[in-house]
Amino acid sequence: MAPRVVLIGPPGSGKTTVGRALARLLETRFHDTDAAVEAATGRAIADIFVEDGEPAFRALERAEVTRALVEEDGVLALGGGAPMDPESQVALAAGHTVVFLDVGIADAAKRVGFDQSRPLLAVNPRASWVRLMNERRPTYERLATAVVSTAGRTPGEIAAEIVELLREGS
Repeated sequence: MAPRVVLIGPPGSGKTTVGRALARLLETRFHDTDAAVEAATGRAIADIFVEDGEPAFRALERAEVTRALVEEDGVLALGGGAPMDPESQVALAAGHTVVFLDVGIADAAKRVGFDQSRPLLAVNPRASWVRLMNERRPTYERLATAVVSTAGRTPGEIAAEIVELLREGS
């Protein structure tokens, strides 16, 4: 068993919203690794960061990504930092269909709001997002089997494009 498609991208790219829309179109299940970590721990990711530190969160995230890539069969959305983990990169590169949802700061700001629930963006959110994106973009692009721009588009439009990409690839 493996996910039909894995969505990656920075905060605000729409991984969860697009993932749900895509799962509906494909008539399959949707799984979000961030939500799974929160459910398993009974705590918000921001709380895990503050109370236990980023390394503790990344270990939980890595374990969930590893599990989900083997056990989930629908649409899988990874947290924005998950693809930065070397073990997760190896697992993603092992034949998965990976779609990078590319987004600019203007659209990301509208979607995310840059609130305190995103620990890596808590201080100077816009500059932090740009820095994160500049650091992560090469990895997102390297891991992606397809790149889909989300600029000015609805989740339904983006999901429909991904369905077409999946049809072309099969």
